[in-house]
Amino acid sequence: MVKTKHRTTDVPESEQPETDAKPTEAEDTDEKPGKETDSEEAEKAAPNRQRTVALALAVVAAVCAAWFGWSWYGAAHDETLHYSTARDEVLRTGEQAVQNLNTLDYRSLNEGLKLWQDSSTSELYQEIVQGRPQFEQAVRKAQTITSAKVLDAAVTELDQHAGKASVIVALQITVTPPKGEPAIKKTRLVGQLTRTATGWKLSALSQAPVGANG
Repeated sequence: MVKTKHRTTDVPESEQPETDAKPTEAEDTDEKPGKETDSEEAEKAAPNRQRTVALALAVVAAVCAAWFGWSWYGAAHDETLHYSTARDEVLRTGEQAVQNLNTLDYRSLNEGLKLWQDSSTSELYQEIVQGRPQFEQAVRKAQTITSAKVLDAAVTELDQHAGKASVIVALQITVTPPKGEPAIKKTRLVGQLTRTATGWKLSALSQAPVGANG
């Protein structure tokens, strides 16, 4: 038997299949120096997010503080305004009530005494009602005309919650008799006021002590 020799064709090395191919750059599993991984980027991003959240919270806190501060100011301002309005009302009412109780004309005695009663309350009102018969008789007999003019006045006390107040009033009182010259005198009276369903009214009236401010 004749053995046939098979000729092996030499294939250039460049065309031979590469069985032990080296990993390409894209397939390289080793991290290159200086390149950040996802975990490193996340760690660096975390402080930034924290700063953003902290800034947002600070802004919210500032807005809340401003809002509550403004609300407090508005409430305080409203309370001050309310107190000022009540004080003005007490002063106006006190002046008029003290003037009313020092004004009386024997020619219109009933109207005058009714005004006294309408301007008063509590103990003062009771005193006027109880002493009215004797007082009417004395005034008609004397036939005097008494008028009062407010020179100065001030609120010395005001308790809105209790409904109590005090005023001091400087008056010029003129008493005109049926004959002769009018008698003029200046005096200072302290009035205690009480708030009623129909407004502030005098509950007491007395001579101001010497040295009292008004």
